[in-house]
Amino acid sequence: MMRRFTITTPIFYVNGAPHIGHAYTSIACDVVARFHRLNGDDVLFVTGTDEHGQKVEQSAIAQGLAPQEFADKVSAQFRQMQKEMAVSSDDFVRTTEERHKKAARALWEKVAENGHIYLGAYEGWYSTRDEAFIGEDEVKLHADGTRTAPSGAPVEWVREPSYFFKLSEFQDRLLKFYEENPDFIGPMGPKREIEAFVRQGLRDLSVSRTSFKWGIEVPNDPDHVMYVWFDALANYLTAVGYPDLDAEKAHYWPADVHVVGKEIVRFHCIYWPAFLMAANLPLPKKVFAHGWWTVEGEKMSKSLGNVLDPKALSDEFGLDQLRFFLMREVPFGGDSNFSRRSMMTRMNVELANDLGNLAQRTLSLIAKNLDGILPDRGELTSEDQAILRQADLLPDLMSGQIERLAISDALEEVWKLIRAANAYIDHQAPWALKKTDQKRMSDVLRVLYDVIRSIATMLQPYMPDTMSKMLDQLAILENEREFASLKVIIPGGRHLPKPQGLFPRFIEEEKA
Repeated sequence: MMRRFTITTPIFYVNGAPHIGHAYTSIACDVVARFHRLNGDDVLFVTGTDEHGQKVEQSAIAQGLAPQEFADKVSAQFRQMQKEMAVSSDDFVRTTEERHKKAARALWEKVAENGHIYLGAYEGWYSTRDEAFIGEDEVKLHADGTRTAPSGAPVEWVREPSYFFKLSEFQDRLLKFYEENPDFIGPMGPKREIEAFVRQGLRDLSVSRTSFKWGIEVPNDPDHVMYVWFDALANYLTAVGYPDLDAEKAHYWPADVHVVGKEIVRFHCIYWPAFLMAANLPLPKKVFAHGWWTVEGEKMSKSLGNVLDPKALSDEFGLDQLRFFLMREVPFGGDSNFSRRSMMTRMNVELANDLGNLAQRTLSLIAKNLDGILPDRGELTSEDQAILRQADLLPDLMSGQIERLAISDALEEVWKLIRAANAYIDHQAPWALKKTDQKRMSDVLRVLYDVIRSIATMLQPYMPDTMSKMLDQLAILENEREFASLKVIIPGGRHLPKPQGLFPRFIEEEKA
């Protein structure tokens, strides 16, 4: 039976243009989604934009635009960024869409009907930049009398009528849920932080605002708009057709994994499961938080002028090269640093030398010495069997890594095989065998062909365009590119097209 698999990015906030951090999250989810599709799974991959809240309203005013007009403009930029990064999402949810407003209102009504929302008044510190209420114990007082949230964002004292969600009643249920589902929060750092935060005690959460209008109206009370996080988190239900439990996509809930930046773990691991519990809905199986990107060791910021544009990077280095670097540079979940030197080293050493050279040498020898005709498998030596066994194990090894979101570790499994294949070709020296043992030369080239086929097939989620070209050069048909097809040996006799280099070395132009 086909396994169904649902993965989501966070919906990206439209108060600014997309940058490398947004591309990173999108590409990581895309790699996992593509991997599951090639593994024969029924995948729903959801992304989108979060378009309500005071920050959006203020950004729109600053640009002289109506909030909807501003949201339309920036949401389109996120859509374009994902297209440029070859992100193969199945749905793009916008929180200003009618289907989303319907889902958010339905979730509110269900939670209220179950007795978990009440009307009161909010008084306390609020950070507009974080769109979050900040506890007294978390506010930092500075020497100049100003106060900031833990994020560094300024806070202001607000008092206004507000609906509250009875978050305090979910403390024990959440702790019990974390205990019974130890893999719910990943990686380990955020998991420990969340559990410690919940153990300290939870306060009821203000879930509506009256001081601005750019949001979804609270059902039966148009003076209030929903707190932006209640609205935003509901997007995951919007994508599966909620509140229609018989909708076409309803079977994709609960999500298998929400991938988020570590700055929004609290919203996804405390508020979101509590809202779902309050509505008697199944909880997602996992929330996985990744780290932040720095640039040449410095935090990205507009004032430093070092915010990285993913399109500019892809234009300079190549899209698949950029996708590879982002997934390869650090273990997924940790903080990452973008350095041009590291990017060029990965491209020249791992892509051009390790992988590109392996494929080019093998296919050129088949073209030159075997007229481009793929030979049958011959008698296998123990060395042949060892490298083919390593290739055969690759799909299972990578599946285990991808299952736990170890996206960079899965890549390392491929590179272990690539390094082994380069050692094999150097040791077997098929170019020398041409003069002494043409049959053995043919057998060695066939083994290398089969290994490269495994490598190219398994790297498709990371570098879809380049691996498609590599599989073309191996004369692998479109219906032979799923992972399961690797169990079938390609018969000899196929004519391989003339090989062409796929990973040129990157040489930085001298600065004038």
